[in-house]
Amino acid sequence: MMTHATPYPIGTPGTPWGPEEVTAWRSQQPARRSYVQDVVQVIDRLRERFEVSEYGRLDYAPDSYPLFAVRSRDWEAGLPIVVVTGGVHGYETSGVHGALQFLEHEAARYAGRANLLAVPCVSPWAYERIHRWNPDAIDPNRSFRADSPAGESAALWRLLAPYRDSALLHIDLHETTDSDESEFRPALAARDGVAFEPGEIPDGFYLVGDTENPQPAFQQAIIAAVEKVTHIAPADARGEIIGSPVVAPGVINYALKQLGLCAGITDARYTTTTEVYPDSPRATPQQCNDAQVAAVCAAIDFVLG
Repeated sequence: MMTHATPYPIGTPGTPWGPEEVTAWRSQQPARRSYVQDVVQVIDRLRERFEVSEYGRLDYAPDSYPLFAVRSRDWEAGLPIVVVTGGVHGYETSGVHGALQFLEHEAARYAGRANLLAVPCVSPWAYERIHRWNPDAIDPNRSFRADSPAGESAALWRLLAPYRDSALLHIDLHETTDSDESEFRPALAARDGVAFEPGEIPDGFYLVGDTENPQPAFQQAIIAAVEKVTHIAPADARGEIIGSPVVAPGVINYALKQLGLCAGITDARYTTTTEVYPDSPRATPQQCNDAQVAAVCAAIDFVLG
C-alpha cells in the first residue's frame, strides 16, 4: 500500500480545479518517451500483413497525434469480430506493448477464423507523458460515451460504432501500478476537491468483468492462461481487489457501460479489462507484455471455441 502524505501540490484542498489549475497541472507534464518511435514505427512494420488506417487525430498544440487502427487484411463477412484495445491510460505500458506484441507474433494464427480490429495506443499524449489523463485532466476511461469530452474516447467511440452490435469480444489492456496510489488517485481527489482516501495496490494480475454480463467461464479461462506467465492477485483482507468484491480468483466486476469504460463501448457478448501489476518484484516488463498477450489469446481461443 502506498499513500500520499502531503496535500497535492496543485489546487486548494476541498476546491475542485478550474482552468487555471488544469493549466498548471499540464505545464508539469513533459514528454518522457516517443509515441512515434515506440508505437507508430512498430505499426508501420505491420502494414504488409494488416490493414492500417488512421481513424482520427488529436491536436494538442504544439503536438499532433495520428490515431491508428490495425485490421485483419482478410476481413470476411460472417466471421466473429474481435476488438483489442491498449493504451487507454497512456502510462500503462504493457497495455500498449502487449497489444503490439500480440499483433506482431500471435495474430496471424487467427487469420480466416476471426476479424481482428486492434487499437494499440488510444491515448498517445498520455503515453508520452506516462500519465493517466489527457491534457484537459480528463480520464479517457471514464469518458466512453456518445458525447464524450475526451478526444481520445470520442475517436474510439466513432471507430467502433459500426461494430457496436456485431462485435463478439472486446478485451481492453490495462495495468494497476504503484503510481495509482502515489500520484493518480491523489491528483484525482485534488482535481475533484475531495479528500484523498488511501487504498491498496494488489500484487498480481487480475481482470475486470462486466457486472451486467460477467461471463465467469470466459474470465476464468483467461486467468488460467495468464497464471502460467505471471502470478494472479489475491484478494485483500476484506475479500476485495481495489475496493471491489472478488467474485472468482483474480476477477472483479464493474458496471462497464455506466462508468464509461472502454470495454463497454460495444454490446459484445464477451468483455473484459486486464490489469497487470508491473511494479511487482516478481514480474519483469517482458512478463507483463507476455501476460497481456496470453490474456488476448486465451480470450480469442475461448470465444472461438
